Amino acid sequence: MITEPDAGRFMHVITSVAALEAVLGRANERVAHKVIDVVDVHCRLFIARCPFLLVASSDAAGAIDISPKGDPPGFVQVLDDKTLAIPERPGNRRADTFRNVLQNPCVGLIFLIPGKRETLRISGQAQIVRDTALRETMAIDGKLPDLALVVSVQEAFFHCAKCMIRSDIWQPDAWPPLDGLPSLAETVIAHAKLSNSVAEIQGFVDIDERTRLY
Repeated sequence: MITEPDAGRFMHVITSVAALEAVLGRANERVAHKVIDVVDVHCRLFIARCPFLLVASSDAAGAIDISPKGDPPGFVQVLDDKTLAIPERPGNRRADTFRNVLQNPCVGLIFLIPGKRETLRISGQAQIVRDTALRETMAIDGKLPDLALVVSVQEAFFHCAKCMIRSDIWQPDAWPPLDGLPSLAETVIAHAKLSNSVAEIQGFVDIDERTRLY
């Protein structure tokens, strides 16, 4: 279920493009024209070094999901100037992205390279593919992915570094401490209202990480 924003909570809400541009201004020509509709040589070089990306999707009702994907650098294949293929490794079987794509093929991707301040943003239309020939090219340790998300590229552009600079995300000495944060086991128990102990759930998590990476 999608929860609508509380319209009465805030005094000043932007409700039009004109009002938005009155605050932010308009993108200059250089920024406005940086969007391309192909995976060019610059995009290919970036994707070849990328070990991690985020995939955004939504269902027919507009409920949005963002799923992280990670593998050795270059795990996303560039099949041609308009097509990418992303392997699906064993996960929690929720398959949120795939369920969404079956209802709405539009997806958005953000590619990140550790230490690189700029990111690559790509959007397009996705389909779920099981072709053996494709999956064989994505095998790791002799194990094929069950599926591949194949994306037909509609837009691609590089995002500037300001968010990375502000966050210090690649600066270890600026990282916040992790002490006091709940473990995955603790959050699963709390959110799913389980009667299992933390040790039991942590045991399942540990086994899953040892046996289902590929």
